[in-house]
Amino acid sequence: MSTWIWIALVVVAFGLYLSWTAGRLDRLHARIDAARAALDAQLLRRASGALELATSTMLDPAASIVLYQAAHAARTAQDEQREVAESELSQALRAVFAEQEQVDELTSLPGGGDALVELGEAVRRVPMARRFHNDSVRAARAVRRHRLVRLFRLAGRAPFPLAFEMDDEAPRTLEAVRT
Repeated sequence: MSTWIWIALVVVAFGLYLSWTAGRLDRLHARIDAARAALDAQLLRRASGALELATSTMLDPAASIVLYQAAHAARTAQDEQREVAESELSQALRAVFAEQEQVDELTSLPGGGDALVELGEAVRRVPMARRFHNDSVRAARAVRRHRLVRLFRLAGRAPFPLAFEMDDEAPRTLEAVRT
């Protein structure tokens, strides 16, 4: 009789462990979704700031075209091409704002300083949002790799989480622009 009690306790404890692990995995997937939404918002904010600056008459025509095309491509990219389009926007921002003189000239124009501050803040927030998202993905992947999680299919039908890899290096000239 006592053997059956011990077996029942082990089965219950194992069931509680599986339930706890499934709940943890569910929370990690929810955290990934929230982090992805925050990343998307920061990427959209960065592209919008770049578009606003590109469509203003403050930049020279060549810089406006380069920035506009990259920002528009980043805003309209499908999920499969999003990382590449966002990386190209980062490269365009570095190309347009490579020289400190360009930033100083924009800052001296009416409304230029505000536009640069807004764009600079958006550019600085993208790497943090991407890092937070990728950390969440890494944590979920670590749990999903466990043998028991795979054996009992605790992840359900949730897709395997993918990191968001892009070039998010900010132009050095925009780092100095603050409110």
